[in-house]
Amino acid sequence: KNLKPIVPGGESHALKQLKKTVTARPNYVATFEKPKTSCVATKEMSTTVLSPYMSWGCLSPRQLWYAITESSDRSSAPSKSKPPVSLHGQALWRDFNHLMAHDANQEVPGSWGQIDGNKYCRPVPWDDDPKILTAWKEGRTGYPWIDACMKQLETEGWIHHLGRHAVACFLTRGDLWQSWEKGALHFESHLLDADYALNGFNWLWLSCSGFFYQYFRCYSPIAFQKKNDPNGAYIRKWLPELSELPAKYIYEPWTAPKT
Repeated sequence: KNLKPIVPGGESHALKQLKKTVTARPNYVATFEKPKTSCVATKEMSTTVLSPYMSWGCLSPRQLWYAITESSDRSSAPSKSKPPVSLHGQALWRDFNHLMAHDANQEVPGSWGQIDGNKYCRPVPWDDDPKILTAWKEGRTGYPWIDACMKQLETEGWIHHLGRHAVACFLTRGDLWQSWEKGALHFESHLLDADYALNGFNWLWLSCSGFFYQYFRCYSPIAFQKKNDPNGAYIRKWLPELSELPAKYIYEPWTAPKT
């Protein structure tokens, strides 16, 4: 309802997006490093945004792989990025996620994407508070950075991967202590690039339920993006009610004077 998708659907649009973001940008492709992309872009996205086309089968992994190779080969960049942070690395990581999902389901059919029976999931006694979960889904937690990400998800069906990391960490081990299963279901129903294997893997990782266990390393809902977007342009776009707030309060509006 009221979705304004970040990219239009279909194979023809997928090929146009591939040409625009990969074929036509050899130096970008050759030097791409995923951790260095921006999750607070408000106009032109810092990533390829090809994931929806991959998820829906409009673009094949083989097409993407060879397009990356061909474009990178034409680059004049003195040094080139390598897996896992490169675009080739991202394609490999995608296949690794699919392998993990397949392996889990081989042992217990249907166990991927849930806690029970999932060989890769550590059971955690999560809380179950429907009101808190709903506030998170609707972008009403009171933390502007988190709420802005959720508003973008609701509006465009997409969020940059670091935004996804932040809201997933916030819902689970970081702040709200709600089950990652609930978050995964919400992502599954809202993301244009929803992928059963990738979605489950990312939620296991971000909740420290599987693959990653440094639970003390959390994404701060306040400090994490201050260095990248000190004026809060991303927040101002997705939370227009805060658009006139001075920059020093944009990440912590509760610290602003009442008058």
